[in-house]
Amino acid sequence: MPLLGAHVPTADPLGAAAERDAEVVQIFLSSPRRWAGPNGPRADAEALRTSGVPLYVHSPYLLNLASPDPTVRERSQDLLAQTCTAAQAVDARGVVVHGGQLGKGEDSELGPARWRAALAALETEVPVLIEDTAGGPHAVASTVERIERLWTALDGLGPPIGFCLDTCHLHAAGEDVVAGTTRLLATLGRIDLVHVNDSKDVHGSGRDRHENLGAGAIDAAALAEAVRLADAPAVVETPGGAAQQAEDIAWLRARL
Repeated sequence: MPLLGAHVPTADPLGAAAERDAEVVQIFLSSPRRWAGPNGPRADAEALRTSGVPLYVHSPYLLNLASPDPTVRERSQDLLAQTCTAAQAVDARGVVVHGGQLGKGEDSELGPARWRAALAALETEVPVLIEDTAGGPHAVASTVERIERLWTALDGLGPPIGFCLDTCHLHAAGEDVVAGTTRLLATLGRIDLVHVNDSKDVHGSGRDRHENLGAGAIDAAALAEAVRLADAPAVVETPGGAAQQAEDIAWLRARL
């Protein structure tokens, strides 16, 4: 069975893991909605490194390595580099980054090209885990085909690269979560992390609104099967506090 856990508050990840009976955690190392990077070393860095609880870091939401604005791309590269450095200090297993969006009317090939240029300039030992996004006509990594195109374009780069599957996003992008997971495994060779989220919205909505497991629009058996197929550490990013996320982890654990 894969390790199961949750995205938890930044202040006390290990305490939050215990509250949720989580075997793995994901955190932000800086505000998800600001350009400011991590503010110096964490006081609990040694505890995080030696706890035995695997840790993943989610980059700030503002990052868009595919942006049509060169200033946004430059700031995104700088913030990603800062986040990777801080992630290495806590021995994180990966830094999750959303695929991002192109500008209206831009050639779809520009997204993978901009990603390649950004990662070619990045120095990190922590894997960059590209996360699929919920959709939209300018999304770089929403459908399986777009994810495959981006993955192929990044072949041969120096920094370690992986993939983070979000079940809500795959559903919102119009993909079947089981068939989509199967196709991604066949193309990418592996999935490194799963964000296990149900969806408040119908299949193909393009909307990124997470729901607690079993309470949303994704078939419960399909949701569990996608996690089983991925065979990777899985974290919930579901609504509510510790109690509700603990219920989600228990829900998934029972079905696996």
